[in-house]
Amino acid sequence: MPSYELIPFDDPAALAEAVAEAWLTTLASNERENRPYLVALSGGRIAGNFFAAIARKAKQHKQSLAYVHFFWADERGVPPDDAESNFKLASVSLFQPLGISADHIHRIRGELAPNEAALNAATELASLTFGFAHGQPVLDLVFLGMGEDGHIASLFPDLTEKKIKSKDAYVAVVAGKPPPQRISLTYAAISAAKEVWVLASGPGKVEALQLSLGLNGQTPLARLLGMRRQTRIFSDIKLAP
Repeated sequence: MPSYELIPFDDPAALAEAVAEAWLTTLASNERENRPYLVALSGGRIAGNFFAAIARKAKQHKQSLAYVHFFWADERGVPPDDAESNFKLASVSLFQPLGISADHIHRIRGELAPNEAALNAATELASLTFGFAHGQPVLDLVFLGMGEDGHIASLFPDLTEKKIKSKDAYVAVVAGKPPPQRISLTYAAISAAKEVWVLASGPGKVEALQLSLGLNGQTPLARLLGMRRQTRIFSDIKLAP
């Protein structure tokens, strides 16, 4: 049975604030390990508020993120200055306010052909990781959202079996919602991470979350939960008792 911790919140604002505080606390402990910390970010409705909360709290605590290297769980096939770019959202809300060094920002190059972008992203991640698990580069933490259909990163319910089982770190996928061209971490790469934190937030997602947490769930999130020993889910979605 999948093992997860479900942490409820009353609203998206409380969720964003609490997860930002929890991550900064985790980072403060990691500083003693004396090595870079690799994290993968996601987009989504709550991401902007979450990134802004991190930036604000890091400034309040006078906490440096200089040893953190930023990757992405997924990216849209658009240039970095496009309004749909996950990179742009993080850049405006997190990197610019904190003055994060450009050489610690490892964006997926959505302006390239998707297969080329996926290969480049996988190569860059492999060059910086401090360990591999089952052939996968190990990220310290992957942040994920969850869509109305239970998708995570850009791993949608209609993903082909070949890409579901891919042993590459990143794959090019075609989404059923715009923009269609995407690049995503694979199930194998996400499941290899030391920690995965899911920010499940927003309306219209009750059924997806219930199906994901139930026995024999078939959503992308359910699939991931079944591959990991532990996953933390922070949610403002009100489930039926």
